[in-house]
Amino acid sequence: MLENQKQAEVLWPRLVANKLFRKTSGSHAFVADFPAADDDDDDNNNVVFGTEFDDGGCSPDADASRCVKRPRPQERNKTLKYKLFASTWNVGGVAPPDDLDLSDWLDGGEDDDGPYDMYVLGLQEVVPLRARNVLGADKKRVGLRWIELIRAALNRRSHSQRQRQQGDGSGKQKVHPVRDGGRGELACRDYRCVVSKQMVGILLTVWVRSDLRRFVRRPSVSCVGCGVMGCLGNKGAVSVRFWLHDTSFCFVCCHLASGGREGDEAHRNADATEILSRTTFPRGHALNLPLPHKILDHDRVILLGDLNYRISLPEAKTRLLVERQDWKTLLENDQLRAELVCRGGAFQGWSEGAITFSPTYKYYPNSDAYYGCATAGQGHRSNKRRAPAWCDRILWRGAGLRQTRYGRCESRLSDHRPVRAVFTVEVDAPRNLNSLRSFFMSERFDRAGSRSPGAADQLLRKDDVVNSARFGDTL
Repeated sequence: MLENQKQAEVLWPRLVANKLFRKTSGSHAFVADFPAADDDDDDNNNVVFGTEFDDGGCSPDADASRCVKRPRPQERNKTLKYKLFASTWNVGGVAPPDDLDLSDWLDGGEDDDGPYDMYVLGLQEVVPLRARNVLGADKKRVGLRWIELIRAALNRRSHSQRQRQQGDGSGKQKVHPVRDGGRGELACRDYRCVVSKQMVGILLTVWVRSDLRRFVRRPSVSCVGCGVMGCLGNKGAVSVRFWLHDTSFCFVCCHLASGGREGDEAHRNADATEILSRTTFPRGHALNLPLPHKILDHDRVILLGDLNYRISLPEAKTRLLVERQDWKTLLENDQLRAELVCRGGAFQGWSEGAITFSPTYKYYPNSDAYYGCATAGQGHRSNKRRAPAWCDRILWRGAGLRQTRYGRCESRLSDHRPVRAVFTVEVDAPRNLNSLRSFFMSERFDRAGSRSPGAADQLLRKDDVVNSARFGDTL
């Protein structure tokens, strides 16, 4: 207890200063997989997991990229299409048991068209939101356990689907022919963690197929706390960004202000506005073009999380409509839907798919019964009266994103149900994926130019073949 008090005494001045000067919370460090020095050997044994990069991994000096919004000659680029799986889940502070099977969660639902090229997974309340967790040192042990379970589930799922495809040639999935290391064969389609970041209870982790990792460049993170005093990390957002080929992506995992009383939605709107305004990524220029600095500057943006928006109806009426499964009337009074269509609202310009599933909050633990509803049955007693609502949502904006599925998962681990979406994503890429242009956009060239004016020329003379930027080059 004394140790927690000392940690709080150290943290409070810094947190208040961050709020006053509108700084982001937390460090620039994050967790990711990356290949070993010998890039010719792409075996999983050469992957280091759980490495925490220092600020050099995403500092302003290290993050010199290019804006991808300028017009480019059409003949030099092509459009690739990838499948992206996104999901949000408030796990209620429940530590994952060792035998937790995440396969159902990472399945796209009925008529699943996986495997997917990219997974974006956001968790909230990874740790209980007690004062010692909010004010004390970061609690990363539970977060790392979630990442390990996700890794196992993704790769087990990938292996299973690959075996089914090999058994039925007609069902074999067409993938982009990304060659690995010049060996003349498609890379093993396991998944690699591009970036994972945790702030108190918010954890955002992004995974791509292993044969795509070399085309992922310049990952960086930004955290904004909106909790107690408007700055603590019990509420807020973790954001990550990177480039896949020539297209910038930004993913935002939020946990907004709670409360079902009248007027509480204003606090959620304020949190969303704070997150969008305060989240910043390293500045810089490349080829005289500015980098995307804010969330909305990126080409493809997905925002997900426990947004905590409720139903603007009396609790008793809300519960009655839930029992009748009158989703139409409930959605007509959904606070977030109103905010999406409100001119000047916090989420103006964002899109959301049609909601055809029941509210995701609030359930009795290990039960399909909502709090306070007549269908709860015997054995459920609680003084808390929380009306059901669609708290867990996935929004997006930007051209080149098309949602093909939006639904929920039925895990009973917490008082929330996970929500998941599937997107088709268009990505700009050079027609020659091993082109010199990809090299000039890479960190390798940036570092060479910063060392000495002639260093880049020496690198070009040294390499017989210039490959496209590899993710490992960022380290």
